Amino acid sequence: MPIKMPADLPAYHVLTREGVMVMSEDQAARQDIRPLRIGLLNLMPKKIQTETQFARLIGATPLQIELNLIRMSEHRAKNTAAEHMQSFYRPFSEVEESGEKFDGLIITGAPIEHLAFDEVTYWDELRRVFDWTQTHVHATFGVCWGGMAMINHFHGVEKHMLDHKAFGCFRHRNMAPASPLLRGFSDDCVIPVSRWTEMRKDEIAAAGLTVLLHSDEVGPCLVEDTGHRALYIFNHLEYDSDTLKQEYDRDIAAGTPINVPCNYYPEDDPTRTPLNRWRSHAHLLYGNWLSEIYETTPYDLARIGLESTDLRG
Repeated sequence: MPIKMPADLPAYHVLTREGVMVMSEDQAARQDIRPLRIGLLNLMPKKIQTETQFARLIGATPLQIELNLIRMSEHRAKNTAAEHMQSFYRPFSEVEESGEKFDGLIITGAPIEHLAFDEVTYWDELRRVFDWTQTHVHATFGVCWGGMAMINHFHGVEKHMLDHKAFGCFRHRNMAPASPLLRGFSDDCVIPVSRWTEMRKDEIAAAGLTVLLHSDEVGPCLVEDTGHRALYIFNHLEYDSDTLKQEYDRDIAAGTPINVPCNYYPEDDPTRTPLNRWRSHAHLLYGNWLSEIYETTPYDLARIGLESTDLRG
């Protein structure tokens, strides 16, 4: 089944060229089916790149998806045209005031990890988003800084600065092979990592949360929070093949000290084309997450937030 999005959204044309089934809003209106309503709260500066990455993953399942793009109300994007933001994004304040509900919400990362959480200009509104998910969203997926922020808000777990950037592709162990979220996963898998901070396994466990994927080199990656119907990933399965290359080239051009991303280029040679070794697990994870939502979300959207607090409850 296709993913529903505006026909003039850049991701629509990118995914169409890639063979992903997409459907315009006019086409979707003619079908007698309730799609899963998935929101994307996009905190990344490159909005179009990020929305395309996530649309690619959630649009690859047999389920019909309705993608809704959301932004922070007062924060102004500096790297995306105002016309794009005006045409395709709704401020959270408007979504909140409408009272509408969502089957799922993805909250992206943001390049602000050097700041304490309470120093982020939109921290108060973001905390309001987190609380709002408990009554208006069936399942939430926090990515990188977004996941760390959610864990901090709900459980008080702190993020810790690293002495050097965790940057590259690292092997992660499957810690919960029986989890439906890891259905089809190998015993280990390669995942792109790009961050200056970490959350520690013992502190996550002390908060009563379950680590599903873990790396001996860069720590916890995927964390399940059943009490808040949430999943947190600190790394970037959604990345394109060349996203780490773009970040590396950007830093080199700016004169910013940066190591060659580990295990990314063949023989660690940045003149060679990197190989994507994580795409299949990216599709598995997001497909499993959507399947869990489909199996457990109320058919009546109005009942979201009124039923069990556990996806499997």
